[in-house]
Amino acid sequence: MNESPLAKAAAAIQTATKTVALTGAGISVGSGIPDFRSPGGLWTIFSPEEYATLDVFYRNPAKAWDLYRALGKVLLGKSPNPAHQALAELEQQGNLSGIITQNIDNLHQQAGSSQVFEIHGDHQHLHCLQCDLLQPIEAVHYQTTVVPRCPHCGFPLKPNVVLFGEAVRDLEVIHDFIKDCDLLLVIGTSAQVYPAAALPSMVRHSGGRIFEFNKEQALESKEQGRRSRDENYYFVPGDVGKTLPLLANACRQV
Repeated sequence: MNESPLAKAAAAIQTATKTVALTGAGISVGSGIPDFRSPGGLWTIFSPEEYATLDVFYRNPAKAWDLYRALGKVLLGKSPNPAHQALAELEQQGNLSGIITQNIDNLHQQAGSSQVFEIHGDHQHLHCLQCDLLQPIEAVHYQTTVVPRCPHCGFPLKPNVVLFGEAVRDLEVIHDFIKDCDLLLVIGTSAQVYPAAALPSMVRHSGGRIFEFNKEQALESKEQGRRSRDENYYFVPGDVGKTLPLLANACRQV
């Protein structure tokens, strides 16, 4: 009898030297945070080119803050879901070395994960581009139309998120962290946007295995999968809020 992809993932974790998770918007949908690119998502309301670039923030911070407030209200009060909790449990079991996330919602940390690289920054702090101050963001910043300013230099503050036109965070550290990864769990993301898109290829080129957890196969097409029969790539279908807890439970039983 053939093993299920989930059973193969659990077995692979047991034999891997270093397992890393790469997560995207799909893992947070179960917490009530919609994918910004999906129909009705923020990018359908606020064009990224018009609101989410570094140039727009410099030219018109008040306009940029229309997006930041809407984003903040979406994230406010959200809690980790079973998928986040399962990854935290895998780390506690010693079965997961760390998480590289494209998300800015801090839910991995809230769930208890301690090694989290936020490639796109976070929405829990305000950042001054002039003097590099970081300070916690507060709910009041989402309620007022006043643009917050740095208490040290007076420059307009922005959430500590990576805007279009800004460099992503900790890329060299992430590349160093993943270079000896021999098992990558790609979760809730198509991994099509660079630089995150390069990470699965880096693991594959070094001989590592990829397990994709998504509702629909996204990392490569099903037709590609049939043609290549890549023994180092596996797809685990389903809601990650259900499949990841099953994975953590399977590893717990070993």
